[in-house]
Amino acid sequence: MTAPIEVYYWPTPNGYKVTIMLEELGVPYDVSYINIGKGEQFAPDFLKIAPNNRMPAIIDPDGPGGAPISIFESGAILQYLGRKYGQFYPADERKRVDVDQWLFWQMGGLGPMAGQAHHFRDYAPEKIAYGIDRYTNEVNRLYGVMNRRLADRDYLAGDYSIADMACVGWVRSYEKQGQDLNDFPHLKRWFETVMARPAVERGIAVGQEERARQANLAEDKEAQKILFGQRAR
Repeated sequence: MTAPIEVYYWPTPNGYKVTIMLEELGVPYDVSYINIGKGEQFAPDFLKIAPNNRMPAIIDPDGPGGAPISIFESGAILQYLGRKYGQFYPADERKRVDVDQWLFWQMGGLGPMAGQAHHFRDYAPEKIAYGIDRYTNEVNRLYGVMNRRLADRDYLAGDYSIADMACVGWVRSYEKQGQDLNDFPHLKRWFETVMARPAVERGIAVGQEERARQANLAEDKEAQKILFGQRAR
């Protein structure tokens, strides 16, 4: 029997990508919670797995050649799992490139820009109008990119893929980003379709009770110091 994949995780849009993929694949996995509000991402043992001090990360005991492999960066994890199990990441090179384009678009654009919108709108100690407007407007632009892309197709890269899994958790927080999905009808249709998938529901549910036990990050000043004041150590 194959040993479960070990997932180092906290319920955030980046964490959801991995649990959604594993739920879609139906493969066994165990979760170790990395409470980013308590600084658990800086533990030396975790640093060996994730040198960027960020979750998610995984250890696959049955990696290439039968030897364990650890992987950090959510996009790299999705690609690895897609290759290993031959699902949601096409083998055809043209189709794979299409998936990769939208996966990296999320990694380099939608995620960072939405994250900055969350920061300046909810967490920044001072309400800086320029920061709020800058990132709220950029997320709006990115939503427009998705809306145009989805005008003539069901999913970002044609068939449902890891690109959709990577994006849906970020769009889930559209209200915190100052967006109205009614302004983006094709994106809204896509979002509702993906969110209705049972595996997506299960993946997003992972760790929600654990997260509810921590203080509200918007009010927890000590957690904010840990998350937002990081420098090289």
